[in-house]
Amino acid sequence: MSEDRTGPAPAESDDKPSRTLLERIGQALVGEPRDREEVLDLVRDAHKREIIDPDALTMIEGTLSVADMQVRDIMIPRSQMVVVERESSPETFLPVIIESAHSRFPVIGENRDEVIGILLAKDLLQYLRDGSSHFDLREILRPAVFIPESKRLNVLLREFRQSRNHMAIVVDEYGGVAGLVTIEDVLEQIVGEIEDEHDIDDDVFVLQHNDNTFTVKALTPIDDFNDYFGSEFPDEEFDTIGGLVMQGFGHVPKRGEELDLGGFRFKLLRSDNRRIYLMQVRRLSEEELAAQQVEGEPLREETD
Repeated sequence: MSEDRTGPAPAESDDKPSRTLLERIGQALVGEPRDREEVLDLVRDAHKREIIDPDALTMIEGTLSVADMQVRDIMIPRSQMVVVERESSPETFLPVIIESAHSRFPVIGENRDEVIGILLAKDLLQYLRDGSSHFDLREILRPAVFIPESKRLNVLLREFRQSRNHMAIVVDEYGGVAGLVTIEDVLEQIVGEIEDEHDIDDDVFVLQHNDNTFTVKALTPIDDFNDYFGSEFPDEEFDTIGGLVMQGFGHVPKRGEELDLGGFRFKLLRSDNRRIYLMQVRRLSEEELAAQQVEGEPLREETD
């Protein structure tokens, strides 16, 4: 009788390509979820089991959320728009453009409801190079795109991509200007914070620009903020300066909103509908503090 020479089954090759992210998500979804919440539950469970990484989870959540969000949820309010007046000279508006560090600016007529076009900062380079005494702002304006407050973000993103516009002026139901929105604002709802010229290296919390202007990460520990600025903000309730500032606002603030707190003015540079990321900070002058007291609006004091 011959011996059974059948050996053990060969082991599966270790160098077999791992499944793609889409394949893994597809495998996770075989239970046929009945609604969006169940989809999110499955995706979050996949993240807990390390099937997908945190960045992928953020993008999936953001992609699903933009279909439910409207432009009014993320727009920069009318009062906080950085604009250029049609009749102003380059000597007047160039300091505004340089200080804001934006790339696009609505150009207005007599008031903010009269947006006549969009000025791209790069279009000023030829004027600066030539040093021409003749300058007509209207010759370099781009057409402005107007959209309603109720437009869904997923629809707006598709329109931005098709038209190659990066900014739209938001109008209310009466035709007045309510604010503006950029393609970056929409993309940040999907991928989270997009780094720009304001951002700081990962290992730095505070970046000083001049004697009294600083960029500060919202995640800066309150102790570190106090050590740097010599302030005395309490840390019993919040660990970070961003948490303390958000409490002062009473809501998740939008980019451009300002708050005076504990002798400082905090201006939001970067935020989304869930949290804040980056702030501009400066100490209030004695004149500003005195003016607040005269007007009967004393500086908000931190609470124990």
